[in-house]
Amino acid sequence: MAAITASMVAELRAKTDAPMMECKKALTEAEGDMSKAEELLRVKLGTKAGKAASRVTAEGVVTSFVNGTTGAMIEVNCETDFVTKNDSFLALANAAAQLVAEHNPADIAALGELPYSQDGFGPTLEEVRKGLIGKIGENMSFRRFKRAAGGAQIANYLHGTRIGVLVEFAGDPTAAKDVAMHVAAMKPVSLTSAEVPAELIEKERSVAAAKAAESGKPADIVTKMVEGSVQKYLKEVSLFNQTFVKNDKQTVEQMLKAAGTTVNAFTLYVVGEGIEKKVDDFAAEVAAQVAAAQGAA
Repeated sequence: MAAITASMVAELRAKTDAPMMECKKALTEAEGDMSKAEELLRVKLGTKAGKAASRVTAEGVVTSFVNGTTGAMIEVNCETDFVTKNDSFLALANAAAQLVAEHNPADIAALGELPYSQDGFGPTLEEVRKGLIGKIGENMSFRRFKRAAGGAQIANYLHGTRIGVLVEFAGDPTAAKDVAMHVAAMKPVSLTSAEVPAELIEKERSVAAAKAAESGKPADIVTKMVEGSVQKYLKEVSLFNQTFVKNDKQTVEQMLKAAGTTVNAFTLYVVGEGIEKKVDDFAAEVAAQVAAAQGAA
């Protein structure tokens, strides 16, 4: 059986907000499998366990650049929140978004090779990045970018510097901007229910099945409960089916229809999404509390 370490308990607690001992029990039952342990907690603790699942733990900024029907958005990471307010770091991030829009690099490596000079560093974006690492004294990296240039109109929205949205649309710019703000707030995973990734549906089905099985109801009722939960989930995470944040009497699809607007695609970036920050001090705290609990048992 896999050893359950304090850092594993800390990581699961950061993802789920569940009590530390519950995290340790779930990891033990899941034999160290983090994803399985997270599902076990969701079954046992309900929505509370999923409350912090999307908590970001890495620092950085999302920036965007739009010029007509061409736009780009990029996430640039750093080590501390302090650097996200540094003028040189912000200049680098904004320049990177513009370079993506104007030059259409194939990947992060190609982006780094594009011509750019700043703060006495250059002649490429990558050389500027390396120079600023030495100047500021903190590592930084280009994580991911999205470029839109398919001929559609583009709306962009930045919620502070940590959440960014690009929306490709045709129609009313105000309605499209509202959709971008809605996406930032509600974080859908797809335009429609049919486009929700299969792995997300199966994970939700698994959790729903485990919860329904605990009800003790007949198999046919359990099947209906599971299907009902999955359908509810699909509506909650697909943009067009979500209740519009500015009018709870409309879905986003209904709002767009009333505005004579169509949305073809959207991209949502949340800084640090999926990146785990080092938690040495917290891990030590967890280890101490776990040891104390075991000693009292």
